[in-house]
Amino acid sequence: MRSYGLSYITFAVNIKKTVMDVDIRKELDELKRLTVLAAKKALNLDDASALTGLSKSCLYKKTHKNEIPYYKSNGGKYLYFDRNELNEWMLNVRFKTNDEVEGEAAALLINGKKRKRG
Repeated sequence: MRSYGLSYITFAVNIKKTVMDVDIRKELDELKRLTVLAAKKALNLDDASALTGLSKSCLYKKTHKNEIPYYKSNGGKYLYFDRNELNEWMLNVRFKTNDEVEGEAAALLINGKKRKRG
């Protein structure tokens, strides 16, 4: 069995502590970024990408094709997005559940039969 000296163990513990500190700092930075993002109404391209999960390239393409609501700065150099408009855009096409479709189908069958008789 190999015996390690106290200095080696102390060194290993310090490295592990440093790695944990870096991980904790990264997590805190991410929480801070998300907190600031949640408070913003006007989003830049990076913020819009984080909110939608779409890449910046995809967002550029969608703005070029006018498929997504956006704004430009006075000089036209920067893109901005309204948080509420992005949320509406992301939720603009809703798919019905099977229960909803079946309920509508049943209602049409019942109403259709009544119209034919009346």
